[in-house]
Amino acid sequence: MMRKIGILTSGGDAPGMNAAVRAVVRTAQYCNVGVMGIMRGYHGLIRNEIFELNPRSVADVIHRGGTILKSARSMQFKTPEGQDKAVKNLNDAGIEGLVVIGGDGSFQGALALQSRGIKIVGIPGTIDNDIPCTDYTIGFDTAINTVVDAINKIRDTATSHERVYVVEVMGRNSGYIALYAGLAGGAESILIPEIPTNLDDIVQRIHTSYELGKAHSIIVVAEGYSGDPEAGRDVEHSAAFRVGSYVKDKTGFETRVTILGHIQRGGNPTVMDRILASRMGEKAVRLLVQDKSGFMVGITNNQITAVNLEYALAQEKQVDLGFHELAHMLSST
Repeated sequence: MMRKIGILTSGGDAPGMNAAVRAVVRTAQYCNVGVMGIMRGYHGLIRNEIFELNPRSVADVIHRGGTILKSARSMQFKTPEGQDKAVKNLNDAGIEGLVVIGGDGSFQGALALQSRGIKIVGIPGTIDNDIPCTDYTIGFDTAINTVVDAINKIRDTATSHERVYVVEVMGRNSGYIALYAGLAGGAESILIPEIPTNLDDIVQRIHTSYELGKAHSIIVVAEGYSGDPEAGRDVEHSAAFRVGSYVKDKTGFETRVTILGHIQRGGNPTVMDRILASRMGEKAVRLLVQDKSGFMVGITNNQITAVNLEYALAQEKQVDLGFHELAHMLSST
């Protein structure tokens, strides 16, 4: 019987991480297992920032965005020496299993610890929804609701001033946020890395809409639309500004660009993210208590699953192209 587990959050924060931490702590208590929190991810693990968590430690956090355990990058952890130090600190603290909440980079770190004898389970927490073998990741639903709210507000101004607005959203090299938020927000065009798009087609759609009496348009662009993994991080070379400049030059219409940025990571998690995080957190503890290691918790067809983590990271997650076709059809007039 496992007596003590650890938990950390790593990588970019995502709404719902706190709900997952809460579920892990309280499920562990139910199973008579102690929990140690690790501050600032792998950086804090190397620095031995480890402390005891109990059910009161996670009171009133289910509704809070961000992560109470904080998050930080650690170049030292990428070295064998850093990983050895992390393992020593885990062993010294009596931690027999570790729950890692984060994205693919965080999971690669978890696998490195597993190769050194630490039992691990991963919980996918990233707004990008780019982790394979799970329909959704913690934080995605909240992020797309944040984006849709922004699109609704931008459309008011676009309509009033008869402008074209290009809205850039996050997602790294994944178009999930752009696709879902663009469809739900009624965007006239959605540009994502997974689907090559001729910008002249976008220009033609704008002209056609204008001829039909619609003098404003919303174009949602994923930050990785250009195929450059750094797209969207440098404002002057962002995908949105490139698209906006092209549209303005070709149409002559007044065009504005909005980069939503990190507001997409913040805010209170939605009901869906709170429930998903709670279910995933409970499953992660159950796996460790059963002495199972090397798994990622996921959700498929509304069923919580456990997938081999190494296998999951070797897969490529595909967007549903039917969503893009639907959005294109519904915005065609």
